[in-house]
Amino acid sequence: MAGAVPSGSRLRADARRNSAQIRSAAIGAFRGQGLTVPLEEVAKAAGVSKATIFNRFGGRIGLIEAVIEEVVASELFAVIDHTRTIADAGERITYYLTAIRDLQYRQPAFNDVLLQTYPHSRQLMEICRVGSEANEEFIAAARASGALRPEFTAGDLHALVVDNALALKHGERPPRDVYDRRTMYLLDGIRGRSSAPGGR
Repeated sequence: MAGAVPSGSRLRADARRNSAQIRSAAIGAFRGQGLTVPLEEVAKAAGVSKATIFNRFGGRIGLIEAVIEEVVASELFAVIDHTRTIADAGERITYYLTAIRDLQYRQPAFNDVLLQTYPHSRQLMEICRVGSEANEEFIAAARASGALRPEFTAGDLHALVVDNALALKHGERPPRDVYDRRTMYLLDGIRGRSSAPGGR
């Protein structure tokens, strides 16, 4: 009937559709531009108003926490899990650092997590905690095996990835081949004697 008030089930269906559209738009926007992308852009891509994002998710933090597993956490945790399956210490640390730098290049949102751009998000801070513990685990094992310089610490690795995050977020983005070459320079600089060419 014209002018009839929508039923409760219709309203719930509309709300579910809006939420799904917002989630999809947020995943695309965060992957492409990082977690600081204007919410107006997310709303436009979802075909809703900015107010609808606040109604459905409570704002930016709620929206981030609704999709961060798909945007960042799943890939980071997959890297950590795969790293643990590599037996050789030199190969393990090479894979780990290369994969982390690859994530930084491909996923602007990962750099926002590393920089703790939204410290009030418990999920983002939990991702940071897991990543920090993995860094300590892999660096300690690599140092003990001689795969890394004995003076290289997990703190050094943290500083390097944060510096890289800042450069990618605020500086000029290098071509991929240049970026990968710099990754090799980094690895060559921190390897221990056992990982160097001709090392024992």
